[in-house]
Amino acid sequence: MANGVRRVVTGHDARGKAVVILDEETPNVVRPPARPGVAINNIWRALESPASLAGNEDTTKATIGLEPPKNGSVFRVINFPPEKGWIDKVDRAAAMASFAALGAKYAADASAKPPHPLMHKTESIDYGLVLEGEIYLVLDESEVLLRAGDTFVQRGTNHAWSNRSDADCKVMFVLIDGKF
Repeated sequence: MANGVRRVVTGHDARGKAVVILDEETPNVVRPPARPGVAINNIWRALESPASLAGNEDTTKATIGLEPPKNGSVFRVINFPPEKGWIDKVDRAAAMASFAALGAKYAADASAKPPHPLMHKTESIDYGLVLEGEIYLVLDESEVLLRAGDTFVQRGTNHAWSNRSDADCKVMFVLIDGKF
């Protein structure tokens, strides 16, 4: 798979010794409608904070939505292909359907004319690092171009991700449950 991400997860054996419990391509990959080519690689999920370090269960076997679980976190890498050729076809209904497919229809921007059709807002703090390519972080009245090596902290603001280049962009995210 061209957009896959390898994950190596450690744990403990029966003697309490550190071991690798998973070394594989991330199996939980979400491909939201209305975003052709987007691949959300859910690498790990913590259901609580502080996170439990007990057991060796893969926490990504369940469905993982847009937001982290209440009091939890999600680690993911998203591949954003160029949006030329399809973004102008995304209307309000398509955007709502895309967020609904991620269990977060309520997160979609409900304004009459958002600056990007896939604007949304989540009750989380999101830490990120652009791994490859470049992408615009679009906000209500401004935007900033982020390139490989740039970091961001997105704090529950209305936003969208816009890849206006001719190459894929890969971004690492850690989403932590927050409160307004």
